[in-house]
Amino acid sequence: MAAAPGENMRVNGDRLWDMLEEMAKIGPGIAGGNNRQTLTDEDGEGRHLFKRWCEDAGMTVSTDKMGTMFATRAGTDPDAFPVYIGSHLDTQPTGGKYDGVLGVLAGLEVVRSMNDLGVKTKHPVVVTNWANEEGARFAPAMLASGVFAGVHSLDYAYSRKDPDGKTYGEELKRIGWLGDEEVGARKMHAYFEYHIEQGPILEAEQKQIGVVTHCQGLWWLEFTLTGKEAHTGSTPMDRRVNAGLAFGRILELVQDVAMAEQPGAVAGVGQAFFSPNSRNVLPGKVVFTVDMRTPTQEKLDRMREKIEAGAIEICEALGVGCAVEAVGHFDPVTFDPVLVGRVRDAAVKLGYSHLDIISGAGHDACWAARLAPSTMIFCPCVDGVSHNEAEEISKDWAAAGCDVLLHAVLETAEIVA
Repeated sequence: MAAAPGENMRVNGDRLWDMLEEMAKIGPGIAGGNNRQTLTDEDGEGRHLFKRWCEDAGMTVSTDKMGTMFATRAGTDPDAFPVYIGSHLDTQPTGGKYDGVLGVLAGLEVVRSMNDLGVKTKHPVVVTNWANEEGARFAPAMLASGVFAGVHSLDYAYSRKDPDGKTYGEELKRIGWLGDEEVGARKMHAYFEYHIEQGPILEAEQKQIGVVTHCQGLWWLEFTLTGKEAHTGSTPMDRRVNAGLAFGRILELVQDVAMAEQPGAVAGVGQAFFSPNSRNVLPGKVVFTVDMRTPTQEKLDRMREKIEAGAIEICEALGVGCAVEAVGHFDPVTFDPVLVGRVRDAAVKLGYSHLDIISGAGHDACWAARLAPSTMIFCPCVDGVSHNEAEEISKDWAAAGCDVLLHAVLETAEIVA
């Protein structure tokens, strides 16, 4: 019978924090955060540091054809499927030091702590750095884990372009992280992901641990509105084909649709491009993305239908062309109740305050949940700020969630007495 992890088993919080601070030196932002976007030189440098740390911990590191890194600590049973701990090292252009990075380096700290404690497990433990989780440079987000789960094809992923027209496949080769392992060939016994909350609930409720039970479903709809470039001063109001006006009315529509689905639904526009983007020229083209999310499948489907239909109606009334492309999507996810229970039990056993919570953001765990039992653990973040260089957590918060991760992983990987 497998031994249960004892309450005295804890991670080294100082060592975890030191790793976070060291990784943050690579791709520094301009205001204290990070700019380590996918497949940039900085991303490559961060990967090399992570690989060195993993190998120093006695792990073997391999990379698949999407550039996802897998660092493996062997188990005692060569036929047992591994327990995975994963997240991402890539950041937003003005990202924080902890979004994604905490989960990857906490996974490494779990392994380092297992080494310190002399713990052996039946199942291997694999720490994963998923490529292109953020989707900031190459849409959609969670691209590599999506290919791993069979949601996207490898060719589709390789063809994704950044704003400069560079493709994912080309940039993966350029930075030297194109692996030879087939994407999705691996089997999973279970998957854990530790992440900052990216919201204000845990801090407001003074809870140390977020026990994540569900993840909201999401649609990203990219609209391309085509009007007619014209001088803003000399074109009569009744002779304009104004893509900017259509954009404004669609923005109002998005707000109204989300408000009509309260509670538990959000939608908004965070990115828009006007062309030619001149102060005295009406835009001939406006491209923007609507982000809508809810943990309820029926609401998600209804919101997309209303926004698409309403946008087309608005554009037709103004004589503006309207094209829509879905550039990101996943259905609402219910995480595995057994793993959720292990996270909750670990928090109780270790004396950490905790709260059941729904993830408002998408994570690689959403795709992993299609393949194996999966769950997440949340760490509070100050004022709920994320995707922002002002993102902040505390050393104690980071260590508490990592302690819970250690215990949940050890119970799942089965300690060998």
